[in-house]
Amino acid sequence: MRRCVIVGGAPIGDYENARSYLRADDFLVYCDAGLRHREGLGMAPDLIVGDFDSHPRPDTHAETIALPREKDDTDTVYAAREAVRRGFGDFLLLGCAGGRVDHTLGNLALLLWLDGWGKTALLADDFSQMEIVSRHPAAVAGDWPYFSLLAIDGAAKKIAVTGAKWPLNGAEIPPDYPYGLSNEVLPGQTARITVGQGRLLLVRVRKPQI
Repeated sequence: MRRCVIVGGAPIGDYENARSYLRADDFLVYCDAGLRHREGLGMAPDLIVGDFDSHPRPDTHAETIALPREKDDTDTVYAAREAVRRGFGDFLLLGCAGGRVDHTLGNLALLLWLDGWGKTALLADDFSQMEIVSRHPAAVAGDWPYFSLLAIDGAAKKIAVTGAKWPLNGAEIPPDYPYGLSNEVLPGQTARITVGQGRLLLVRVRKPQI
C-alpha cells in the first residue's frame, strides 16, 4: 500500500532535503499550516485536514476535512488517526519538528502512538531522522554518522548496539538520564540497535548541532 506522508506546520528550512524523502506514489496529507509547504515540497495534497486557525482554508478540489477548533486531537494527530483508519501502515512526518517545542513533543508522542498500532513511522527534519525502536531492530548507516537513543516511554532494557563507537550489550536506558546521547557509527560500518524490553526514540543526526 502507498505510504502516507503527513505534513505539519513546523518550519522546513531545506526543501531539497525534504523532497528527497518523497516518492511519486506517496499519499500526501497537509495539516492546516502545513499547506504553506506545498509549493516547497512540489506535491499536491491528496487530503487536507485542519481547523484552519493558522492557514486559510484553500479553494481546492482536494478532499478536505474541516475540524472544529476546540478538540482533543491536534490536526496532525487527527490526520494520523484518519490515515490509520484508511489502512495505511507506513508513515513519513514532515514539518512536524522544530518551531513550538510543545508541538514537537506532541509529534514524538504520535510516533509512539503509531508504533503501538504496529505502524512504521519516520519523522524527518532538516538535520535528523526520528523513529521508535521496539519490536523490530533498527540500523544507522554511515551517511548518518551520529545517533542518539532516548527513553521516552519508561525505561528500555536489554539494549544491544553494534557497529558504533560505544557499543552496548544488555544495557538499560532510563527516561531520566540521557545515557544514549550522541553515539557515532564506526567508519565503514552500519550501527544496529535492538531493544529487548520497552521502546526507544532513535535520532539519526547528519551533523552535530549544539
